[in-house]
Amino acid sequence: MTADQAEARAHYDAHGYAHLREVAPPAVARGLLGLISRDLTARPETLARTLKKPSVNTRPAYEFYGYHYAPVMGFHWGLTSRMCEVTGKRLIPTYAYFRVYQQGDVCIVHSDRPSCEHSLSMPLGYSDGRVWSFAIGRNWYDFEIASKMEAARDFGDEPFSELQLNPGDAVLYKGVNYRHGRLTPNPNRWSAHLFLHWVDSEGPYKEWAFDKQALPEVRDFPFPEPGAATG
Repeated sequence: MTADQAEARAHYDAHGYAHLREVAPPAVARGLLGLISRDLTARPETLARTLKKPSVNTRPAYEFYGYHYAPVMGFHWGLTSRMCEVTGKRLIPTYAYFRVYQQGDVCIVHSDRPSCEHSLSMPLGYSDGRVWSFAIGRNWYDFEIASKMEAARDFGDEPFSELQLNPGDAVLYKGVNYRHGRLTPNPNRWSAHLFLHWVDSEGPYKEWAFDKQALPEVRDFPFPEPGAATG
């Protein structure tokens, strides 16, 4: 383990989050966003289908689950080993989510469901290059308590930290135990973000592996008989 990895793990254990620089190199973050934007905007009906009503955001946003889009799923699964290093846990992916926020939007303060035991938030791009702060509370809550707390526009009396994430940077945090959000309005015309989630394969939420989605069965790979023509 490198010194940076050790520092990230220590901070994660002590404070419930770790600020990770260039989890994806900027060119990779931009390339993945390019793939997504190309495929979403290729057909008007596809773009319209992904425009959803607000959930933790305050305005409609373009969003989809990673298991509906192979490049995002592959990106998510590919980061699993690195997140194992940060957490010190044997992690299993649950689900990934992509969202494009509007200008002036905020992300209300909330905690997450059991599939989000270990969560990563990564901006892929800001239309105007203005970093939009991510905020995370400093109080640890048991999941049963956190899940009953109402979402809010701020942390109230709870102290919190704010992180500045450039495209490709990320924050890994314990989504079920720490409240988080974005308090200031989005300063960009739009900003695009990935949310990637894991559970500890030996932890209390292990039943949520792959978000309880059934994975395809492994099929046989039949080879042609010797001497048969191949393409």
